[in-house]
Amino acid sequence: MTDYAQTYGALRGRVTDLVRGADEEQLERNVPAAPDWRVRDVVAHLSGVTADINAGNLDGVATDAWTARQVDTRRDWSIDRLLEDWDTEAAKVEAVMATLPEVAMGQMTMDAATHEQDIRGGLDRPGFRDCDAVTIGFDWGVALLCSMADQADTTLLIETDVGTAMAGSGTRQLAVRAERYELFRAMTGRRSTDQMRAFDWDGEPAPELLVFAIFEPRATPLVE
Repeated sequence: MTDYAQTYGALRGRVTDLVRGADEEQLERNVPAAPDWRVRDVVAHLSGVTADINAGNLDGVATDAWTARQVDTRRDWSIDRLLEDWDTEAAKVEAVMATLPEVAMGQMTMDAATHEQDIRGGLDRPGFRDCDAVTIGFDWGVALLCSMADQADTTLLIETDVGTAMAGSGTRQLAVRAERYELFRAMTGRRSTDQMRAFDWDGEPAPELLVFAIFEPRATPLVE
């Protein structure tokens, strides 16, 4: 059984160490992968997710409006207050993660892993690209891509540096080869269409099958 609480707690510890070691200029930087947010805003979102789960504020979950409220509410908080809030709220969520639906915990882990990497990009501190959170997030993402591939009547073979996965069961046969981390980042719009087309494809490249429907590919390439 996947230990979501352990995985999320480890991620939270890494992010906490990263931002506690950052100075004010670094915390105010806009994040290349999510340019509308500063580094501190990404932390505000992560804290806000756990607070909203505990409060039952799940109307519009994962929408832009839902996440914007989290950031706006905490916009002027100090980094210490943000981390204290996240620590308090996340501890409550982690305590019950084993009882919550796996699909919800997979989505939460995918989101948190995405934002850890966003923060690392903003602070120029790359790392942990093969951690448990990325593994869980990628696997959850592939499951979501399955419905997208089926809607496009496609079977998509996904070959990575750590294994192979299949999305969909349609009549059109496609294969794509890339590092798992690159595919993981593509899923949430952290790669441009040109970057995704440059992956190693068998068949006509179909980058639209790699990006979750609520996201759009970047307009410009992002190299991390």
